[in-house]
Amino acid sequence: MNHILKGAGVALITPFDEDNQVCYSSLDKLVEYQLENGADYLVVLGTTAETATLTPQEQEKVLEFILDKNNGRVPVVLGIGGNNTHAVCEKIKTTKLDRVDAILSVTPYYNKPNQRGIIEHFKAIEAVSPVPIVLYNVPSRTGADMTIDTVLELANYSSKFIAIKDGGGNLHKCMHLSKDAPEHFIYLSGDDKNTLPLLSVGAQGVISVVMNATPSTMSRMVHHALDNKFLEAKELHNKLLRTMELIFEEGNPTGIKAALSSIGIIQNYLRLPLVEASEELYEKIENELNHSEVL
Repeated sequence: MNHILKGAGVALITPFDEDNQVCYSSLDKLVEYQLENGADYLVVLGTTAETATLTPQEQEKVLEFILDKNNGRVPVVLGIGGNNTHAVCEKIKTTKLDRVDAILSVTPYYNKPNQRGIIEHFKAIEAVSPVPIVLYNVPSRTGADMTIDTVLELANYSSKFIAIKDGGGNLHKCMHLSKDAPEHFIYLSGDDKNTLPLLSVGAQGVISVVMNATPSTMSRMVHHALDNKFLEAKELHNKLLRTMELIFEEGNPTGIKAALSSIGIIQNYLRLPLVEASEELYEKIENELNHSEVL
């Protein structure tokens, strides 16, 4: 099956300038860098994009800018999620999705719903979404973990549920979902450093943060693994490993913005409550990128 989200997708950051405004020249450069270096699809306005700090008007403009820049070259996945089910559904209904290939929707955070609540939340989203849905499970951020049974129930409930991005790096969950989910539904790694082991037990790709800075190497690693060339994939994984560890050392997107700044794609600005990487970490990331052959 040639699934639209199989392979290496990038969770795009949002660049800012010294006035704390969205920097569209940097965003243009970033998107082109991904498209020229192997990104299979773009994920827009997810957690990595600091979406929580963007106004609705900024979100709309960022989406339209990326869609125009991409111009149909690869699929685009849009983050639309939250912990108010009604508000999420209303946002889906009022967002122009004609050029969006799927939405990425996170499990409700802070409320900590039980599994039945999670199921009903996503069924409500399914009822109003005109495009396919990627479930996003990231318990370290949300406090709620989708079980294997919950994911399978949703995958079997509707073919609109096409994938799960799992941020837990859970091999057990990946194995069971890869074995038992219907054919239209795939498991995607949401944890960069565990992508290769997850691919070895059935994952079909990754939605990657590190790929913002290292698109070619991450994409080649993923595709080698999908082609069962695991020795070649392991070689690239080993080159990326220290970079992946450093980029998450002080949180996301702090590390990846430091990496992108160090290679001249963006300026190193974040919006509060996030702050830029420490000088020590910035130097470590810069040194690793310069010497690890991952660019």
